[in-house]
Amino acid sequence: MVAFVLFAAIVYLLPRSRINAEVDTDLHTLTSELRSANVYTERDGTVRFEIGQDLDDLETAASFFMLVDPSGGIGLRSQNMGTLPQDFGLLDENGLKDGETINYVVRGASTLRVLTTPLYDEENKIVAYLQVGRLVDNIESFNRFLVIALFVGFAGASASLFLAVLLTPSSFKPLEDMAAVTRQITNADDLSRRVPNTERTDEIGVLARSFNQLLERLERLFQTQQRLLADVSHELRTPLTAIRGNVDLMRRMGDADPESLGIIQEEIERMTRLVGDLLLLARADAGGLPLEKAKVELDNLLFEVYRQVRLLEADVVVKVTEVDQVCMMGDVDRLKQLLLNLISNAIKYTPEGGTVDVSLSKKNGWAYLKIADNGMGIPAEDLPYIFDRFYRVDKARARGQSGKGGAGLGLAIAKWIAQAHGGNIDVMSTVGEGTTFTIILPILAEKTMLEPADVVEDLSKTRPGLRALGATFRRSSS
Repeated sequence: MVAFVLFAAIVYLLPRSRINAEVDTDLHTLTSELRSANVYTERDGTVRFEIGQDLDDLETAASFFMLVDPSGGIGLRSQNMGTLPQDFGLLDENGLKDGETINYVVRGASTLRVLTTPLYDEENKIVAYLQVGRLVDNIESFNRFLVIALFVGFAGASASLFLAVLLTPSSFKPLEDMAAVTRQITNADDLSRRVPNTERTDEIGVLARSFNQLLERLERLFQTQQRLLADVSHELRTPLTAIRGNVDLMRRMGDADPESLGIIQEEIERMTRLVGDLLLLARADAGGLPLEKAKVELDNLLFEVYRQVRLLEADVVVKVTEVDQVCMMGDVDRLKQLLLNLISNAIKYTPEGGTVDVSLSKKNGWAYLKIADNGMGIPAEDLPYIFDRFYRVDKARARGQSGKGGAGLGLAIAKWIAQAHGGNIDVMSTVGEGTTFTIILPILAEKTMLEPADVVEDLSKTRPGLRALGATFRRSSS
C-alpha cells in the first residue's frame, strides 16, 4: 500500500507540474510580448497602451489579456473577451499586488490560469496591471480523470489486500496440515507417517514429496541404526561366548585342548574381520578412507582374484566366460576386495555342484563385471535391502551349522567401493534359479590406437600368462 501511494503521488504530481510549467511558460511569453508595446500617460492621466494587430486579434484562442488601472478599472481587453458580459470583471481580482502573481481562477464551469504583472512609469510607480489568462479546462479534466483512475486503483489495491487476507488462511492450510503431521511424527517418534498433499502439482506438492523422501531416508537410516546396534551386539556376543566357554573348559581340564584352541582361533578371526569391516565402513562414512587411485588392468585383476578363489575349498565350479581388456583408474586393493566379496558371496549361496560364471566386458565407456550363480536366489521383497548393513536374507540361518551366514557387511562394503570409483552395482535374482551381480565401472579412455602387430607384441610382453590361465579355466569348467 505504501508503494502504491508513492506511485500514485508520482503519477499525479509529475504530469500536473509538467503541464503547469508549460502553461506558465506560455503566459510569460505572451506577457513579454505585450509589455514590449508602447505604454505612456497623457496629460489628462489616460494611460495609452499601443499593441500590434496580431496581439490584439485574440478572437478564438484560449488566451486572454486585459489592462487594469491601479484602482481596478478595466482599460483594455482582448477582442475575444468582447462577447463576455461587462460585469465579467477582472481575470484575477486577487492579483493586483506589488509583485507578479500567478493563480488559478474559477469562473463558473471554467478554470483559468492567470498571470498578473504590474506596469511602472518613469518614476517607478505602478500605473497599470497587465493580466494574461489561459483556459485550463482540459487540464482540469485530465486531473479529474487522473484522480478517478488513482481512486479506482486504490480501491483495486484495497480489494486485493482484502482478498489476500481472506484467502491466505485457506492457501496456507496445506502447510499447516504438514506442520501438524510433522509435530505428530516428532512427538510419537513415528517415522513411518507421511505428510499429505503429495498429489498437488504446485510448490506445496513439491515440498510435500521432498519432505516425504526425507522422512523415508531418515526412517531407513534409523532402522539401519537399530539393526546395527542389535546385530553388532549379537555378532560380538557369539564369538565371545564361544571363547569364554572353551577357556572355561581348558581351565577345568587343566591342559590346552587343540580343538578348543582351534575354535577360539576361529572365533577371534571372525570377530577381527567383523571389527575390521565396521571400522572400514565407519571411516568411509566419515570421509577418512581415501582411495589410492592408479591405472588398473581389470582383466589382470580378475585373473588374480580367480587364482585366490581357486584355493577355496568349495564344491562349486567358478568359470570365466568372457574377458575384455579393460583399464581404469582405481585402487587395486579395494577393487580386489570388491571382486572377492561378490564372488565369495556367490560361492557361499550356491549349492554343491553349482557354477559361478564371471565375465568382463566393456561398452560405451563403461566396464561390466558380472558374477552370476545358479544358487538359491533372493526374494523380490529383499532385493532393495541387500546392500544395507547387517541385512541378511536368511535371518533364521544358524551360522554354526551351515557355515554360510555372514555379518551382513560384505555387500555394503562392495557397494561403497563401487560408488567410490564412480560406478554402481546392479542385481537381478530369481528364487530357485540364481542371482546376477553386475559391477559397472568407468573405464580409462584410450588415447592412442595400436596397430595389430603392435597389439600382438604388447600382449606377449605384458601378459605372458593370459593364454595359460585361459587353458586352466577350460580344464576347470570341463
